[in-house]
Amino acid sequence: MSEAQALDDRARKILRDNDRGGHTVPTDRLYPYQWNWDSAFAAFGFSTFDIDRAWTEFDTLFSGQWANGMVPHILFHQPDDDYFPGPDVWCTHAAVPSSGISQPPVAATLARKTYERDPVIGRQRIRILYDKFLAWHQWFNNHRCESGAAAITHPWEAGRDNAPDWDAAMVAIDPSGVAPYTRRDTGHVDPSMRPTKYDYDRYIALVQFGRDQGWDEDKILKDSPFRVADPTTTFTLLRAHRDLKWLGDQLGENTEIIDGWISDLAQGAEILWNADLKSYDSRDLRSGNFANSLSNASFLSWYAGVEDGRSLATLVELLKKVKYGVPSFSPDSAKFDARRYWRGPVWAIMNTLIAMGLGEAGHHEIATRLRLDTAELIKLNGFAEYYDPYDGTPAGGGTFTWTAAVWLGWASPTAKEV
Repeated sequence: MSEAQALDDRARKILRDNDRGGHTVPTDRLYPYQWNWDSAFAAFGFSTFDIDRAWTEFDTLFSGQWANGMVPHILFHQPDDDYFPGPDVWCTHAAVPSSGISQPPVAATLARKTYERDPVIGRQRIRILYDKFLAWHQWFNNHRCESGAAAITHPWEAGRDNAPDWDAAMVAIDPSGVAPYTRRDTGHVDPSMRPTKYDYDRYIALVQFGRDQGWDEDKILKDSPFRVADPTTTFTLLRAHRDLKWLGDQLGENTEIIDGWISDLAQGAEILWNADLKSYDSRDLRSGNFANSLSNASFLSWYAGVEDGRSLATLVELLKKVKYGVPSFSPDSAKFDARRYWRGPVWAIMNTLIAMGLGEAGHHEIATRLRLDTAELIKLNGFAEYYDPYDGTPAGGGTFTWTAAVWLGWASPTAKEV
């Protein structure tokens, strides 16, 4: 058996071991529930060897969809004391206990890739899900795109929880009303790799704020101190709109409304262009200020179908500073930390999305480098949550679902891309 085949087997075992019967956890104990974008990547991985199980992952994710169309970032399918904050803190009163925010909408894109692996089964399964996808995308358009770009109401909604992008906006959050709590994450992972208490207090304050507003989007828009236009959400949503339109076309659906969303968001993304940084950047919608954060999310524009040569040289220079792929934050910044969550480490999923976009835009040399970097990280250091971009040291959780998934669907030499 070759090294690649052995890693394929390990990756499939990770997905099976993290399967909880219809949904997949990111990794045992540290993340014991169903996370939104993790789940979509799980489906992507399952689609390489169990197409029915891949579609079931999407079915279970959308089982927690709210009446307003929102698909939460966490679904609490069963009680588990290994995670805080749980459903008793969120108090969303949803049919499936859940958080009150969403996450980057990669699901339509990865559903399309799952469809393309077996169009006969895909047509049957997506027909049931299509209106649910459409309602979720409508929710984003109704409640997150008032500036033109897509905004987040909590750092966790961007998926890049403690990125420096949010530091300035977080200053406006008053954590004085947060009751004492016990974190669970730092009991499972080295605390030096996790968000600080300063950050966590403000995360919980925002959860309490949303809860106190009854998760009413209009009230949150009006009164929340935190609302930031985000490249991750903007570009994953724009790509997802394009792929949802493709899925709708396969079903013979009228997709004119999606055409409008694509046009509006493609134009709106321009508010994220930071000319001084020479890249796309997060922007505080309360102050209007850029975060001045050069991150891996800055380079998702190609993934979204935005061919923008303005940031190509910036990416090339950034790649010279590290060994493995695109770091989550620029090493030139004093805030860079090679092993603390989204403040420097490299993530297999972000390498994947960036490379997919670059390859589709014809930038094959950089896309190939990112694929080989990601494969090397996994070969040398296993299926970690993320890695040190200088030496590849694994960090965060281990036996991680989405890292196994991108190996099977993209990074492995045996991967058959769709």
